[in-house]
This record gives sequence, structure tokens and C-alpha cells, in this order.
Amino acid sequence: MNAFLHSNRLLSSLVLLVVAACAETASADEDALRERGRVIYKNLCIDCHGAQGEGVAGAYETPLVGDSSLGELAGQITKTMPEGDEEACIGEEAEAVAAYMHHAFYSEAARIRNRPPQITLARLTGNQLRQSLADLYGHFHGNTAYTDERGVKGIYFTGSRWKNENKKIERVDSTIDFDFGKESPGEGIDKEDFFIHWTGSILAEETGDYEIIVRSTVSFTMDFGKMGRELIDNHVQSGDKTEFREVVRLTAGRAYPFKIDYIQRKRKTEQPPASISVSWIPPHGTEQLIPKRNLIPWAVDPTFSLQTKLPPDDRSYGFERGISVDRQWDDSTTAAAIEFGHIATEELWPDYRRRHKNDSDDNRQRLKNFLTELVETAFRTQLPDELKELYIDRQVAACPDDGDAIKRVILMTIKSPRFLYPATDANDSPSQRAANRLALTFFDSIPSDKWLLEKVKKNQLQSEDQIREAAWRMVNDFRARGKTREMLHEWLNVGHIGDITKDDARYPGFDPQLVSDLRTSLDHFLDDIVWSDASDYRQLFLANWSYSTDHMAEFYGESWKPIAAEVTTEEERLPRGPGPQRMRKTGDDGKLRLGVLTHPYIMSGLAYTDASSPIHRGIFLIRYLLGRTLRPPNAAFSPLSADLHPDLSTRERVALQTSPEGCQVCHSRINALGFTLEHFDAVGRFREMDQKKPVDSSGGYIARDGQEVTFNNAQEVAHFLATSDDAHRAFVSRAFQHFVKQPVAAYGPEKLDELTRKFKESGFNIRSLLVEIAVISAMEPHSEKIAG
Repeated sequence: MNAFLHSNRLLSSLVLLVVAACAETASADEDALRERGRVIYKNLCIDCHGAQGEGVAGAYETPLVGDSSLGELAGQITKTMPEGDEEACIGEEAEAVAAYMHHAFYSEAARIRNRPPQITLARLTGNQLRQSLADLYGHFHGNTAYTDERGVKGIYFTGSRWKNENKKIERVDSTIDFDFGKESPGEGIDKEDFFIHWTGSILAEETGDYEIIVRSTVSFTMDFGKMGRELIDNHVQSGDKTEFREVVRLTAGRAYPFKIDYIQRKRKTEQPPASISVSWIPPHGTEQLIPKRNLIPWAVDPTFSLQTKLPPDDRSYGFERGISVDRQWDDSTTAAAIEFGHIATEELWPDYRRRHKNDSDDNRQRLKNFLTELVETAFRTQLPDELKELYIDRQVAACPDDGDAIKRVILMTIKSPRFLYPATDANDSPSQRAANRLALTFFDSIPSDKWLLEKVKKNQLQSEDQIREAAWRMVNDFRARGKTREMLHEWLNVGHIGDITKDDARYPGFDPQLVSDLRTSLDHFLDDIVWSDASDYRQLFLANWSYSTDHMAEFYGESWKPIAAEVTTEEERLPRGPGPQRMRKTGDDGKLRLGVLTHPYIMSGLAYTDASSPIHRGIFLIRYLLGRTLRPPNAAFSPLSADLHPDLSTRERVALQTSPEGCQVCHSRINALGFTLEHFDAVGRFREMDQKKPVDSSGGYIARDGQEVTFNNAQEVAHFLATSDDAHRAFVSRAFQHFVKQPVAAYGPEKLDELTRKFKESGFNIRSLLVEIAVISAMEPHSEKIAG
């Protein structure tokens, strides 16, 4: 037995030696090929492209940047280089130059080597400023814990005011949309004299302007954001006015408490019929009743939403970065500080004073304590004595009026780099730094939650396990959910689709209401995937179901008809008001429903008004879903009109327009992917024929590793995106950039590989990925690595 084991060990050793020798030989051969290519590049290419691939003025000014594979480079060199003498570099010479150029400019290692990513010093983005001020306000009240409960709580009384003995009904309504007419709203309630008290919270899933619309035939009042903060006052019904509108800017992931007191009073004259509905126009949407999914059946703690308009942030790297500091930004932060100073004076300080009425107030100590807590929360750390003297004591001494002192301190605080630049935490404890970065990663905000600050106080955010435990608690928060929705929109480039309009003659019925339904359908689908138990990224492409409304089914046909079993009795009686109300699941055999890939909102957004656009769809697939780079086009051009070539299909027309050799450098990649979605027309409807010709949806893709993949249809593309390493890395990179606002390679050249590997090992669990991203950000001592 020992001899047998000994011989096996010898054999294993020999195998390892052979493998090592082969690897060394292969490496030597690659080095020799690259060296040969370097010499050819120096002789034939350097005059146009420059020694470092930087481009040469007057020759070929575009630098050699991108992620082209070896095969793609060899093909381009053979066809196009050197310009004017393409035959001078073909065959083995082209392969040698491609090997050199890939190693020097295009490989991932080369890109990192040539342009080392750095963690850049950045101010708060507009959204981070908005979220941070909301949490600074929320610190004094509390933040909303996640709940699955939905609806609005209604308490119904007979008689026109609140009297406990007259309470008849207490229930959770799906939404507020009632037409009582001249009848009683419930058993035991006087039909001519009743009072309804609705309380709840409105959950905003996207940041933007919302128009709140209340239609009522009788008197009512509505508080919003805080009980006592009145939004609409119709306590005395005025004339024939029955519609009331207010625009408020809400922040994604925030719940806003509201109260409606609805009063039908007995009158000497004829009693008017009683009705009320509460609807909104959300960003990118049309008017709809505020749906049940956006209502929580109790009033959460008071909430603040900044109304000051903030300038857009830099997006040149594909994600928002707070790098521009100009007059517009400076003015907007000043306006934000003034707005917050007003709300702090009117609401936070009176509430604080009431809760601390028994505290000593010698030398205005109660006010100083309030301001100290506010400034320390904003600065994400405890204040040393010298800063307390500067920010608190001097300002209080200079202002006899409490309100003036508060506004003065808040202006100094919000304009301070200690607030506006989160990375200025080098001297904080490890637990404090971890809390700062966890809050910034998940919430775009400051750490304000009591449980998180308690962990900082007890120094319980030092180890990786402690940080990961906190991250898992934070990832399910409403605020993290809102940020995740934003990330998915960025990944799908939904934010840049804009208004979708189509030719009325070709596509009658494609109206703004349908577009609003489509966007809501997509968002329902994304939420279901991410927040399911599996949270499986692959289902974003493989799921053979989606959500639809009756309106969508009418336009898109039987395949989009909602599943009847999804409708409850309560949902059937609703709605009476406008908008996409019956959003229900629909499914098919997997031919039409391929997750996000063929969703009609995406397909119609990536199309012209009267025709599909393989070019837009191809760029979307390459740049966003596969994470590849494309150089800017040599020149802008308009698509060929279908009227000029009435016999050509869209595929044939695009192939004709992009046939010149100069176009093919990019369009050989773009078209090959865009054509695979040609079964979906300009509005995202499935079709078998285009211009009376069978649709050809064949195409292909060359992966980063040089593997050539061919596709016959969208189903094969969907399966590829679910399993492709390129797609996985693109998703991981996009998520990291969105949540951390820094490039992943800046945290180490191996971090993208590490995150992608863990993503796969987790079963492609999206929430798990977000936790790992937060852990990297929280653990990395990047305040020492910042490039100013």
C-alpha cells in the first residue's frame, strides 16, 4: 500500500511539473507574440495612435480605450489598420498587434494599470443631501421600520365630530375612494350627520414631485408629514369647489404620515351627496388613486422632505457623483439650510422642549443640548469642546431669540464641510466610521437610527461579522428599498427613457395612461424579484410572468390578460377613480415574457415613434446589461425613413445604413445584439412579420474572454444574460457604483472578482450582494486613500 501511495505521489508530482512547464511555455509564447506586436505597433501604428495609445492630433485623436477582446481587435486591425494600407497588417501580424494592444490598453489589468481608479473626495449628492436632512429631522422622532401591512385606517362615527360613544366602525380601507351618495357610510351611522377619521402614511417609491389630489363634495381637512402640518383646509365647504390639488416633493423610501378628517353635517337645506377620493400624479405617471401598496395603515413618526430644488449631479462616469462645487450648488445648499432651519425652529425645537421640560435650563442649557444633539448627528460624530464652543456656545450667546440661534447654527452646520463631505471621518472610531458608511451606502444618509448609534456608543461595529449583521438589518429598510429601486432603474437606463410617444395612426391606444401602466408593471416585477426570499438575479431574465392591467391586456392581447385568481372581492369593488388600479400577475409559456428583457416598457422606450430600433436595443444590451464600453460614434445620423425603402424590413434598413466600414467597428457588435429583439415592435408587441417578411432575430456576441456566442431569438439572449459572467460583473459593478458612489476597482483590483464570486455562491441573491457591497465600503479605511 505504501509503495502504491508513493508511486501515486510521484505521478502527481510529474503531472504538476508537466502542467507548470506547459504554463511556462505558453506564457513565454504569449510574451514573444506581444513583443512582436509591440515592434509592429511601433513601426506602423504609433504615428496615429501614440506611444501610450493616447491618440495623435490631426491623425487619430481617439485614445485606445475600451474592453475589446483579442478576437475583436484582430478583426478590426485586419480590416482597418493601418488606414490607407489595410493589407500591411493581416494574419499573424494582426494577431500579434492585437495581443500587444490588448495587453497594453484593453485588458482589465491594462485599464486599471493605465488609469488607476481612486476613491475621490466627494460632497453629498443632491439625493444624499435630501436624505440626510430627512434623517436629521427623523433623529428627533424616529424612522419608519419596514412593515408589510398596507391600507389606510378609517374610524367612522355617527355625528359630525369625534365622540367615543358614537364610534361605529373601525377598519383598514384599501384606499380612499368612496361615493356614499345620500346613503349612510355604514351600519348605525346617520346618513346626514357623520364623521370619518382616516390616518395612515403614504410611501414614496421614487424621488420627485407628486401632485396630491383630493376630490370631496363635503368639508374635510388634510394634514401631511406631521399631525398639525396642514396641507389642505376645506373645513368649511366653499361653493362648488370639490377638487383640491397640492404639489409636494417626496423622497424615495420615505413614508409620510397623513390625516383626513371628513365631515358631513346635517343641513337645513338639501343635503349634498357625500363622496371623496384621494389620488396622486407620481413622477413619470398619470393620475391614479393612491394605491394600497403605497399606504401604511397608521401614521408614522413626523417626516421632513426638502422642497428646495437641487442642481443635477455629475454623471460622466455612469453614476451620480458629488464632485462639482459651483455657485448653483452653493446657493442651493444655502436655501436647503434656510428651509431646514425654519422647520427645526417651528417643529423640532418645540417638540424637544416639551419632551425635556423637566431638564435644567440654566444658561439656556436645554437649547444648547438640543443644538449639540443636532450638530453631532449632522457631523456623524461627537463634538470636541472647541467645536462646541464655535458651533453652539458662541451662537447661542450672540442670539437672545432661540429661533434665531437655531437658524444660525443650522446654517453653519449644513454649510460645513464636516456635513457636506462624509469622508472627513479619519479621526472617528472604527465603529463610528462603519456606521457612517453603512448609512451612506444603504440610505444615502447620515447614521440617525437609535439602534445604530447605540452600536457606535458600545463600539459594536468593529468586526466584519458585526458590520455584516448590521447591514442585513439595514438592507430591508424602506430607505434601502427606495435606493435599490433607483439602482435597478439606472441598470436598465429607465431614467433616461423620458416620455414615450408613438405614431397614433400606427399604434392607436398607446396613450400616457398605458405608458404609466407599463412603468408600474415593470416596478412591480422588479420589487417582486428583489424582495422575494430567493432575491434571484437570474429571474430578472427567466421569469415567465409579469404584471398587467386590463388596459394593458386590451392593448397587448390575450398574453397580457391578468390572472383572474389574483383578484380579491375587495379589489373587484375598487376602483371608482382614475388610474392603473388592478395591477395583477400574468404569465405565458416564456416566449413573450422574458423578465425585464422583453418588457414592453423597455421595448417601447428603446424604439422610435413608428419603428423598432435595433441600434438603441443593441447599445442597451452591450453597455448596460453586459457592461461593455463603446466608443462615441464618428458622427450623428438620422435613421433611414421606412418610406424611402418600403420593401425593406427594419433589420435590412439598419444593416444598409450601418454597412460602411467605419460604422462596422461598433455596429458589428451593436447590431448583432439589437437584431435579436426584432420580434418586438415599436410598442413592444410580439410580431412574426415585419414589412411582410418573416422576422430574422438571429445575432451574436463576443464575450470579454473572446468566446463567440450565437443567438436565434430573445429567449436565448435571456438565458445568456442570466448565466453570463459579463452580465454578472456588469450588474455587480453597477450596484457597487450606485450604492457607494465610487468605482469598485478603487477598493482593490480584486474586489469585482471577489464580489462576483460571492454573488454566484449566494445563488445570485441580490440582497446578499448589497450587504457584501456595504461590508466592503464599511471595512475599507478609505479616508487614507482619498484622491483629492
